[in-house]
Formats: sequence, C-alpha cells, structure tokens
Amino acid sequence: MRGNPEIFRRRVERFQELLRENEIDGAVIRTLSSFIYFTGAKWLRPALLIPAEGEPIVYVVKGEAELFEEKSWIENVHEFQKVEDLMAGIVGWIHRNGFQRVGLEFGVERDAYLLFLKVFERLNPSIEIVDVFGITAGMRMIKDEWELENIRKAGKIAQKGMEVAGETIKSGLSELEIAAEIVRELMLNGSEDPKVYVSTTPRAHAEPFRDLTVPENGVVTVVIGADYNHYYANMARTFIVGKPNGRVKRAIDVKEEAYRMALEETRIGVSLASVERKLSGFFRDKGFADAYLAGYTHSVGLLIEEPPITTIVVPQRATKVQENMVLAIIHPPLMIPEGAIKHEDTYIVKKEGLERVT
Repeated sequence: MRGNPEIFRRRVERFQELLRENEIDGAVIRTLSSFIYFTGAKWLRPALLIPAEGEPIVYVVKGEAELFEEKSWIENVHEFQKVEDLMAGIVGWIHRNGFQRVGLEFGVERDAYLLFLKVFERLNPSIEIVDVFGITAGMRMIKDEWELENIRKAGKIAQKGMEVAGETIKSGLSELEIAAEIVRELMLNGSEDPKVYVSTTPRAHAEPFRDLTVPENGVVTVVIGADYNHYYANMARTFIVGKPNGRVKRAIDVKEEAYRMALEETRIGVSLASVERKLSGFFRDKGFADAYLAGYTHSVGLLIEEPPITTIVVPQRATKVQENMVLAIIHPPLMIPEGAIKHEDTYIVKKEGLERVT
C-alpha cells in the first residue's frame, strides 16, 4: 500500500475519539476522499464502517477483496454481490451493536450519495443520523508530513503540465486539444486522476469544449489539478495570444498586485474573511469590483478543492489560518469580456511563512 499503515490507523483512532466525544456510536463513510483518507486505498463505490470502539470494516464488490487487502491496512473486508447485500450488511452491523446514533457525511462531492441516505433512513427509522462532515473535514484540513510530501510531488507534476500548456497554446487550437496535451503530460509523470480546465472565453471553471478555439488575439486560462498518491496541487495561469488590449493588460497587472497582497496577508492566526475584505476593497479601488468573484482561497488535499472553500461556502471564510494548512491562492479570476484572468498557486502554511508548492 502507499504510505505507512500506522498513518491511516492513527487517523481512524483519532476519528473514533471524536465520535465518542460527540456521542456517535459509529459512522458509515461513503465519500471517496474520506474513504481514501482512512483506508489508504482509492476504491470506487466505497463503504467503510467505523465504530466508535473496535476495528473498521470495509465492503467491496465480490472478487475485489484480495486486491483491496493488498492496497489497504484494513483486514476486516467483506464482499457483496448485490447492493441489497451491502445494505443488509450495514443494517446488520448497526443493529448487532445496538447503535442509536450513526454518522454519515453530508459532503459536496459526487460520492456523498443522497440516494444512499434516503434508503438508509427508510431501513433504519429508529436510528438518529448525524452529519460527521465537520469532523472529517476538520481532521483533513491540517496535513501531516506524509501528506505534505505528496502535495509537493504533485506540485512538481502540475508545473510540468503548465509548461506543456505554454508550449501548446496557439490560435486555432480547441480547448479540448490543449487539455489533451496537458493531461497526457500529467499522466506520464504519475498523476492518476488529473483535473484540467481550459477556457478561451470568460468562464471561471471551464470543462474544455471541442468547438471553442483560441482566437488570433485572445486570452486562454488553464487550471491544473495534479495528484500524487491521491493528493492534489492546484495551479492556474492565463496566457495571452497575440496582442492584448489595454483592459487585458490592466487586469493582469491588478491581479498580480492582488496576488502579492494575498500572500503577504495570509499568515497563521489571520481569518480568511479579513484577507477577503482587503482584496475586495483593493479590486473596488482599482475599478474591477464587478469582475472579481469573492472567495480568494480554498484548501487543497485529497480533493482539488476542499474546506475551507471560501468561494462557495460563505461561513468557511471565518476560518483562521493554521500551520500545515494547504491553500490555493488566488482562486477566483477577474472576469472581463476578453476572458478569465487568473493566477493561482498552492502554498503550505508554515510558521516562517508560506511555502510555495507550484
């Protein structure tokens, strides 16, 4: 498996302590990123059962147990052939142990499984369901050294992808063609699940389109999320093709000044909201208030974008900067008619300052 098994065992033990503190009898983990966090293995359609006391259990599809055991430290692995068997196993685990309060993650990623929640509620009408997303997100927000080393390696891969972007972009190429070259480079360097967004129009996050091409004089923004051992580094750059007009030049200069300001202001003990206010005021004073999308940073880890996500979850802007957080700065672009002006890098928060990863 990737990483020392003790790393993952300690995480489960800490999670169990937090379950007991919150009087939660056990938790069913089905979001993929948290499943990786506790098991050390990336496995689609996961099911991890963690009691407040005792050993965790994993359910995998019939025929997968042997390989999963090679990839993870968890020994108690059950197979199921039908989804009914999986649900029966989970329900039986709850009732055998007399659980009354069971945790589920109400997260934002695709594997949060709202449908699973509804079935779970119907099969367990007497069980109180507790959202444990705050517990898992809080644990994952502060990275250990093994996680940081993976993120540093991911950063090196992301930089190689961005170099290819700069070499590839030219007028007439489609967003999809550019993205394909970048993804190829990232994968050849060890990124197993890269995320690449290419935009030739004013779009903050752009899944690449095959029918949108680079104009002769245009703006192309590339966002890269490269992973190593499932941990991401995030970076973004804007490339100018041909001769930019005055508004584009002005937006680039303003964005670079804001980038430097954000790095100076983001330090241990400072709330993200206070930095956000200063940046918003700066963009307003420079005449770009209408172009700036609020939420200057987000965390990076097992997801390219994870809490605190200040762009889409406003209460998380109150989070204070802590040592060993990993932050992407500055996340939102300046949205001008010519395109999305963006400069984003991943940084590790250290006592002596921000360590640049990309």
